[in-house]
Amino acid sequence: MVEKTNTKPDRKYTYQDYLKLPDEPGFRYEILEGELIKDPSPGVQHQRISRRLQRILEDYFWETDPKGEVFDAPLDVTLQESTVVQPDLIYVADMQKDIIKTTRIDGPPYLAVEILSPSTRRKDRITKMNIYKKAGVLHYWLVDPQDQVLQCFFLQGDNYVLLIQGKEDIISHPVFTGLEINLDKLW
Repeated sequence: MVEKTNTKPDRKYTYQDYLKLPDEPGFRYEILEGELIKDPSPGVQHQRISRRLQRILEDYFWETDPKGEVFDAPLDVTLQESTVVQPDLIYVADMQKDIIKTTRIDGPPYLAVEILSPSTRRKDRITKMNIYKKAGVLHYWLVDPQDQVLQCFFLQGDNYVLLIQGKEDIISHPVFTGLEINLDKLW
């Protein structure tokens, strides 16, 4: 369950506040538009899916953008001073490598992937989707292990449009030419 740790509703947390948080095993922190959020660490199924999808993305981008990089959580992504997120997977294209800093990604990555957990479903589908949209993250994927669905969104204008959705078999991404994901192997 997502725990809101902000006890003062009028207080907006910043990246500098985030850096001062104590390390607490078993939990991850994010700041979503000034609100401090504390989530439990992901479970085994979540991590298996993350690892499998990361391997697929690394193999694909190694061929299509060898200077781009795929990262996995936990890695801070600062989208503004009051928003620090930790997407499950991140792809930073070669053309935007200047956002890669020593300790974080400072700016919107080309692709952010969130793997839904029971405690993060609403946050990932609504709150973080809106944050990524406002920040200009071009590609946002939601991976739902419970329903075994992958949804790939693309930022068009001010809104995300669903490019492709898959539940089983193999999906071919319409923008990332040649990227095929065998969903049966992902779950």
